[in-house]
Amino acid sequence: MDLFCAIDVMAGRAVRLVNGEFGAAENFGDPLELAARFSGAGASWLHVVDLDAARTGARTNRDVVLSVIAAAHRAGTRVETGGGVRDERALDELVAAGADRVVLGTAAIEDPARVVGLAERHPGRVAVGLDYRRGPDGTPDLALRGWTESSGATPALLVDAWAHAPLAALVVTAIERDGTRTGPDLEGLSDVLDATALPVVASGGVGRVADLLDLARLRSPRAGRHVRGVVVGRALVDGSVDVEEAVASCAACG
Repeated sequence: MDLFCAIDVMAGRAVRLVNGEFGAAENFGDPLELAARFSGAGASWLHVVDLDAARTGARTNRDVVLSVIAAAHRAGTRVETGGGVRDERALDELVAAGADRVVLGTAAIEDPARVVGLAERHPGRVAVGLDYRRGPDGTPDLALRGWTESSGATPALLVDAWAHAPLAALVVTAIERDGTRTGPDLEGLSDVLDATALPVVASGGVGRVADLLDLARLRSPRAGRHVRGVVVGRALVDGSVDVEEAVASCAACG
């Protein structure tokens, strides 16, 4: 199970949100310093998101993201990045800059068929972000534009469109768990795992090493599928989970 150490960038700084609330962002300093800390602890992947671009589409943190990609590669760390990637030009630019994976969120949800062509253009380099909140009846509702809008769609409604696309992964985020350290949404992940054969990366809620082990043990009820990776943010940057221990725990999970 791959560990993706998360770096969220807003106004040039590394921040963490809780439940996707931009007004309560907590500053964790220089993204490059955080990237160096993660790489130095043995992280094989960084998960870098331009939060400003995710909301507006304007990639105001472009230079910061490109600098993180370059520094990570010098340290032997791969980078998965997203946030505001809404057209072919933005995708091509990030791939050309060395991004190992580019995550499409809003663009993928609003035009699922377009993702197939983009994935075929860059096989194994495109991922789709499925970020959801649960409605009053418990149904997952995918969010758009930096989690500021509702799409009215569920993950299961969309994944069939990408069944034969050469996507790298689906990155599935439980927004209500994000930044809370209250544990991942195992039920929501199970539903997505049973709905698709694509690799699934879990995101949101990890607050302790035991949560990583729970994810490693997870098997979906119908297909018996498991997650391929996990994105961890706040628990790593605030020290709730030791980065080296998290790297070792995920590696041990196979």
